[in-house]
Amino acid sequence: MAKSPEQEHPVKAFGWAARDSSGHLSPFDFSRRTTGENDVTFKVQYCGICHSDLHNIRNEWGGADYPMVPGHEILGVVTEVGNKVTKFKVGDKVGVGAIIGACRSCESCAQSLENYCPSMILTYNTKDREGSTTYGGYSDIMVTDEHYAVAIPDNLPLDGAAPLLCAGITVYSPLKNYGLDRPGLHVGVVGLGGLGHVAVKFAKAMGLKSAMGTVDIIIDTVSAVHALLPLVELLRSRGKLIMVGAPQRPLELPIMPLLFGGKIVAGSCAGGLTELQEMINFASEHNITSDIEVIPMDYVNTAMERLAKGDVRYRFVIDIKNTLKPAA
Repeated sequence: MAKSPEQEHPVKAFGWAARDSSGHLSPFDFSRRTTGENDVTFKVQYCGICHSDLHNIRNEWGGADYPMVPGHEILGVVTEVGNKVTKFKVGDKVGVGAIIGACRSCESCAQSLENYCPSMILTYNTKDREGSTTYGGYSDIMVTDEHYAVAIPDNLPLDGAAPLLCAGITVYSPLKNYGLDRPGLHVGVVGLGGLGHVAVKFAKAMGLKSAMGTVDIIIDTVSAVHALLPLVELLRSRGKLIMVGAPQRPLELPIMPLLFGGKIVAGSCAGGLTELQEMINFASEHNITSDIEVIPMDYVNTAMERLAKGDVRYRFVIDIKNTLKPAA
């Protein structure tokens, strides 16, 4: 007989979960594993709300596994480390993004691109290697292998830094990997919501220039269905359109402008763990944080409705430390 979420592991945990495709979140008791020899356990203080959380809790992409505790923009303070941990100590500020496991042996992992590992384990709504469900950061504690945790510099506020663990790396990674981080290039950002406004901040810090005419680079952060032809036409010859948003339906791709302009349309999904730490350090050096609205835990369903309506141009961040309270 399968164990309940409360009995699956030895350590009691508490969070908010969705139970069905309505996406409504409510208090939820479950459990975490004990701290292993390579593990870091931390008290969650803040967790950002990503648009993918909304898609997942409503099963809009399919594959939802309920009950589901979302959240992959997780920041907190270390409370316990395993005896083989070398990167962290008790009291350190720590973050966890979208990935908490990978095979560590494939070609992608060898290049520190765990985000493209065929055996990648997501922070929530998937199964870990033992077959138990992974639960995200809308919760009081997290346990993860130290390889999948990043150190947060002291000058970065935990609330404003939380969205960097998804929104930040999602826009930083393509700028680096497609050679777009060279000062003087002209960049356009489509969509100035949770992803787009962070993309603008990183682009400015890298010395990229905004442009009114044709551009070298476009970062497309839009998750709604939209036309690509006007964006492709804005690109200079051999320009690049990088897709980081996730529309629910396929988009029409115009081929002729790509052929005759040598233009490239590519996708990018988050980043590997080495790059994630590099991005956090870059943000620290350039004082980059996300524009946020900090909310209490019991406001999360209203926040999701606002997100669904497009009634936000920044990132919601849940104050877990002060507002996540066990059910009476």
